[in-house]
Amino acid sequence: MGSVGVQIVCVALGVLGMIGVIVCCAVPRWKVSSFTGSNIVTAQSSQEGLWTTCVVQSTGQQQCKNYDSLLVLPSDLQAARALTIISCMISCLSLLMLFCGADFTTCVQNEDAKPKISLVSGIGLLLAGILVIIPVSWSAHIVVRDFNNPLIIAGQKKELGACIFVGWGAGVLLLLAGGLLCCFSRPQSGSSGGTAKYYSNNASAPGKNYV
Repeated sequence: MGSVGVQIVCVALGVLGMIGVIVCCAVPRWKVSSFTGSNIVTAQSSQEGLWTTCVVQSTGQQQCKNYDSLLVLPSDLQAARALTIISCMISCLSLLMLFCGADFTTCVQNEDAKPKISLVSGIGLLLAGILVIIPVSWSAHIVVRDFNNPLIIAGQKKELGACIFVGWGAGVLLLLAGGLLCCFSRPQSGSSGGTAKYYSNNASAPGKNYV
């Protein structure tokens, strides 16, 4: 089973990744206004997120509005909502399982079950990282595609918001935590039994010196 140090590092990476996913889900900074070309009006800027769209004035005032209906949202936004929420849930459950199956806790007394629990939590963190990378990459692709589209006027173009980069970072942290757990938490089946047989054979070996 993995060492205590590796598990503590995985817990830290997993917690940071989960916080990043929560921030990415809650903060409306997926798409921001682009001030390029003939668009020189900088008195206000728009910000779009998963749940709300906001208008920020140059004076610092911000007004946000929820989306009118779920049915009129684009497919990438609907998928991003579902995938980020699922990623939050899976990462939270995986971290709870990791706390139970780690060497530095006594929640589980069975030493044979601890590596299996840690392995399952590692797989969960890997899945959570993949689920958060998919929507942010999809949204980034759409933003870049629309930005390079000459048919869209400059005032309607958007740029990548901070949540896109936070989502990428959170996904990488979750993938690192899950990968380390999967590498260092592999169950070693039959290790105790093999040790017992080894000592029993050594104990009986002196009696067979005559052969």
